[in-house]
Amino acid sequence: MTAVPPTGRRSRLRRLRASRAARLLPVALAPVLALGVIQAPGASAGTGAVKGLGGKCLDVAGASSANGAAVQLYDCNGTAAQQWNVGADGTVRALGKCLDVTGNSTANGAKLQLWDCGGGANQKWTVSAAGDIVNPQADKCLDVTDRSTANGARVQLWTCTGASNQKWTAPAAGGGTPGDPGTGAPAAVAPYLYNGWGSPPSPTTVMNATGVKWFTLAFVLSNGTCNPQWDGSRPLTGGVDQRTVNTVRGAGGDVVPSFGGWSGNKLESSCTSAGALAAAYQKVVDAYGLKAIDIDIEAEAYDSATVQQRTVDALRTVKAANPGLQVYVTFGTGQNGPDASLVNRAAQAGLTVDAWTIMPFNFGGNGQNMGTLTTRAAEGLKTAVKNAYGYSDDQAYRHMGISSMNGITDAGETITVADFRTMTAYAQQHHLARLTFWSANRDRPCTGGGADTCSGVPQGDWDFTRALAAYTG
Repeated sequence: MTAVPPTGRRSRLRRLRASRAARLLPVALAPVLALGVIQAPGASAGTGAVKGLGGKCLDVAGASSANGAAVQLYDCNGTAAQQWNVGADGTVRALGKCLDVTGNSTANGAKLQLWDCGGGANQKWTVSAAGDIVNPQADKCLDVTDRSTANGARVQLWTCTGASNQKWTAPAAGGGTPGDPGTGAPAAVAPYLYNGWGSPPSPTTVMNATGVKWFTLAFVLSNGTCNPQWDGSRPLTGGVDQRTVNTVRGAGGDVVPSFGGWSGNKLESSCTSAGALAAAYQKVVDAYGLKAIDIDIEAEAYDSATVQQRTVDALRTVKAANPGLQVYVTFGTGQNGPDASLVNRAAQAGLTVDAWTIMPFNFGGNGQNMGTLTTRAAEGLKTAVKNAYGYSDDQAYRHMGISSMNGITDAGETITVADFRTMTAYAQQHHLARLTFWSANRDRPCTGGGADTCSGVPQGDWDFTRALAAYTG
């Protein structure tokens, strides 16, 4: 990777994307914005403590099930007054009643109480990956009054600020907690993190500031033979990359190693058979006990039909040998969608990919709204995946992902935090399987560092990550 210009792994994508542009078909879309999804009643629910400020628990005062019982912060004690059922219908329940905003108010300071469940908007909640519990009617957050950690501190509605008194760890509607690796499936939001140059951010700093728990760790390459190493030169285990994995896991998260990228020797080319390539993938899976891998296809080596077929066949072997392992394939796109040849090849070979993930940038978007262009390209991807696998629209969306780039791209496009919010809303609307970007290294304002240590646009630290962290799946 040392030969790559400081703008990062994707600095040469323009040439690759330009060569594919003539094969792309137009599709249009108007993005729909939404904070969260309230699903149908009767779906599964998760039950457990809701923990917040000071490590204390959301609690029903006096363990009362009476209408109007106050909801407060209190030492965690495991009693029924602190067992909350987070339903897929949007309700949060304890003691057989619903978490309710007093008087159906949307004002700052409106207190929370228990009340008979009636299906009203003042009893609907979404839990974001960033740890916010939001009432969509008010577009406000569950907040501990005056940031008090005292037992009995009342809980209220307040404008979402991202402050610690609005951060909660709650059971997910399907069990576990949002983004919890213990659920057995990777969180959808996993920004790329790269240890190859510059000053990579501390993953725990990003995690604590945003609520994101997963990172896509780049890149696993060939050392010139069919042997996986980080960047083709750093040891697979025992080095800085393993320390990063250990740090993330120690903080309650996990990683998705990414194979490929633009520069360096590709395992997919260096391994001369599908069996050998599958063994190389398996070596990494075994080394870290992985739940997911990402194959990042963005170099000319992957244009070879032989390399494509070898990759597809190797991934089929790895999927069969590792039940539950998520496989993501990340690749380039034009403004109207990607070249579908690899998707078609995989479908014909019987390979089911958990997320076909496009990189919607460096594709001629200068001066245009990159959020809108991204959703248009994603609609083209949906058509390609739907046609290849015979999926319904909903099935296709649920096997898709977006991997953007924050700030100023290598081709001079400008992708803003607002564009990321558009992508998040689109992902939320259609339940995409993956939402990521290059990179956490760049998710900070420029202060004279290298081009791949900052975004090049006005922002606060980790603003782009926060925008994607609002995705709840």
